[in-house]
Amino acid sequence: MVTKTIAAGSFKARCLRLMDEVQATRVPLVITKKGRPVAKLVPADSPPKDIFGCMRDQVEIVGDIMAPTSSLDDWDALR
Repeated sequence: MVTKTIAAGSFKARCLRLMDEVQATRVPLVITKKGRPVAKLVPADSPPKDIFGCMRDQVEIVGDIMAPTSSLDDWDALR
């Protein structure tokens, strides 16, 4: 994995631009003081996909979904 390094003073001067760069390139950035690593800026994880609505625009409902398709007498499990 590629990692870039930057001095803390330079990071402070260009912080917002560097955050945008890390987000766009997904390359972590190590921030150093006197040559020693003190912090690491990494891209945030994408939020997990929500299960609700995940099939939107992929499924078509045809007919009345509330009305039973057969009577309860037709079900063997209920006897």
